[in-house]
Amino acid sequence: MTTLPRLSLRLHGGLDPRDCVPLAVAAERAGLASMWFAENPFQRGVLPAMAACAVATRRLGLGIGVFNPYNRHPTLIAMETSALDELSNGRVILGIGSGIGARVRATGLSYDRPIAALRDTVAIVRAMLRGDEATYAGKVFSALGVRLEHRPLRPDMPILLAAMGDQALRLCGEMGDGLMVSNGCAPGYTARALDVVRAGAQAAGRPAPETVIQYVPCTVRDDGDVARREAKGRVGAMLLDYWQHGSAPAVRAAHLHHTGIPEAEFAEAMQRLGAGESAVTALDDRFLRAYAVAGTVEECLAQCATFAQAGATELGLTFVGGDPETDMAHLGRAARLS
Repeated sequence: MTTLPRLSLRLHGGLDPRDCVPLAVAAERAGLASMWFAENPFQRGVLPAMAACAVATRRLGLGIGVFNPYNRHPTLIAMETSALDELSNGRVILGIGSGIGARVRATGLSYDRPIAALRDTVAIVRAMLRGDEATYAGKVFSALGVRLEHRPLRPDMPILLAAMGDQALRLCGEMGDGLMVSNGCAPGYTARALDVVRAGAQAAGRPAPETVIQYVPCTVRDDGDVARREAKGRVGAMLLDYWQHGSAPAVRAAHLHHTGIPEAEFAEAMQRLGAGESAVTALDDRFLRAYAVAGTVEECLAQCATFAQAGATELGLTFVGGDPETDMAHLGRAARLS
């Protein structure tokens, strides 16, 4: 029997909050597990949309994917997350990451210790969400005898860590309750990342986190060839951006390696995209198998199972195309979620 991960909706950070509410209602109706809100500096903050969706739904999980401590001090993360959890009757899923270095630096802040910042943040947020007093002198962020002035609804709220490089992955094993894997990572990356997470957990003498959320673009169509053509456009734009603009070596490796595609063939495809060739001809189906879920509904479910085999327990699907409500319903019926 094919094992599927939980299926959820992922929204990008550029959406008008008013457009998120009908998507939340459609996701809940389709039987999806959660709705993940991506937040990056200088896009829309996710709290207005999350609050509106919390009121409009009853069951749907509401995932923060992710808050970073440079935008919000860890004490503010705890305050806002706890209040949102109250509003939603305990449906919030908290993801924390160190942020995008270039965007953090654009605010005038230093980004020279992102792993230390992440460690400090988890320690402070976890203590405050438990209802404890947080006294913590960190290398980047500190809290001096502070606590929430209300009783948190869920003192055991899980904290997931967004991680790509090995240091962050080991920290996830040491401190996190789950791993978040970004768009643009192949199943091969996820399998390797979990090995590093488990090693970090073993070194810390604690059980390895079992929850693994992975973001993936998704295109569901009655005609699988049409779906694959549409998905190639999204995948091509995503990969070319990673290729041309670069990033920290660990992040670049996470995005571009572990695909099974020989490096020379990958580079050639990126060069063709960079020269203006259409992704439909520049990318073959290996790129879709690595970076997307695309095809007929049956093909999509089979690809979701591939991510599950690599270790993903939940896929946050970004539905490509103009009718995500219909796509969610179609996938939900086929997976017998609704």
